Amino acid sequence: MDLSYHPAIILSIAVVSSLLSEIRIGVRIPGAVWEILLGMAVGRAVLGLASIPHGELWGCFAPAGLAALLFMAGMDIDFGRVRGRPMELALGGWLLSLGLGLLLATILWVLGIVQVPMIVALTLSTTALGTIIPSLQDSGSLNTRLGTHVLAAGSIGEFGPFLATSLLLTRKFDAWLQLTVLLGFTALAVACALIAVRLRTPAILRLLARGMRPSSQLPVCLSLLIVSSFVVIAEKIGFEAVVGSFSAGMVIGLATSDRSEDQELFREKMEAICFAVFIPFFFVMSRLTLDVHALFQSARSFMLVPVFLAMFVVVRGSPVLLHRSELRKEERLPFALYSATELPMVVAITEIGVRLNIMGTEIATALIGAGLLSVLLFPAIADAMQVPPPVQSRTASATD
Repeated sequence: MDLSYHPAIILSIAVVSSLLSEIRIGVRIPGAVWEILLGMAVGRAVLGLASIPHGELWGCFAPAGLAALLFMAGMDIDFGRVRGRPMELALGGWLLSLGLGLLLATILWVLGIVQVPMIVALTLSTTALGTIIPSLQDSGSLNTRLGTHVLAAGSIGEFGPFLATSLLLTRKFDAWLQLTVLLGFTALAVACALIAVRLRTPAILRLLARGMRPSSQLPVCLSLLIVSSFVVIAEKIGFEAVVGSFSAGMVIGLATSDRSEDQELFREKMEAICFAVFIPFFFVMSRLTLDVHALFQSARSFMLVPVFLAMFVVVRGSPVLLHRSELRKEERLPFALYSATELPMVVAITEIGVRLNIMGTEIATALIGAGLLSVLLFPAIADAMQVPPPVQSRTASATD
């Protein structure tokens, strides 16, 4: 039975995933993990119940879901909170991760396992910021010194790989012109963010607040206009559409960084649109055609999952060496495990890599499998290792 043209199966998986995420088996499993697993299960490689529709309206929801995922990733980044020393260490740590990732990926390339070492290195150097924030909240570490440094590492762990991936995958210009165009696009995003911050006058804030609850939904419509505009600009200058959505997320995130009651309501509305409508289509539909059996065709394929999982720890955990003077001894391993938690950006980057034929499905599946395990294991272990900090450290600010 082929349900390829029935979006109800995607939405059913989204509902089931949300229900399953409420079940705690020692740890809460995020809904995205269930969406990926169930997407694999109903796909052609397992049950064969559904496939990606071609030429249909619903077939456009998967790329829209990828854009929504990157938009929310951009909104999650709070550069204001982690400015100063945490951001400096996070940037240095990510560069260290990128170097280690490139070294390990080059070894895999020499062995004939991967095609493009840089794209694998960027995948290894990500951090699932949106995934680890709930774990930090549950453990009571979000507003501690540890939480601040993890947020900084996660912010750069999303922004850095995405920026580098955007530059690497842009084929329209030569290398130096690509860099110039990317810097110009970044300058445009920063300028828009500054304008948005300066336009937060009392009169405009009142106007946006009034439009938050009626049917007009002015702030939401305005945000969707900004996203679509950035996507169009990004495509016109040769970037992936998701570059525009990620940049739009950062702009809107900076404009709503005060976290007032109205701004929190706005964020809830954007999360509802993205996570309830578009993102499930990406997670589920991008896994429908994934060849899960590729992992079991040989011992090498099967072993790639634990190999990549270990690489996550090495690549994203090693920057803890730079944080030795900032974190207590008992906080260092949790920091490394939180930083090594990877999934959404892994899925996004591997999807782009497979689509552009610079990454094989076997490698993509193994990386996603390792990402799933990292989400299931690393935050739970880090939470279990938490030791209540001294009283004076509980209120550590982002500028410590």
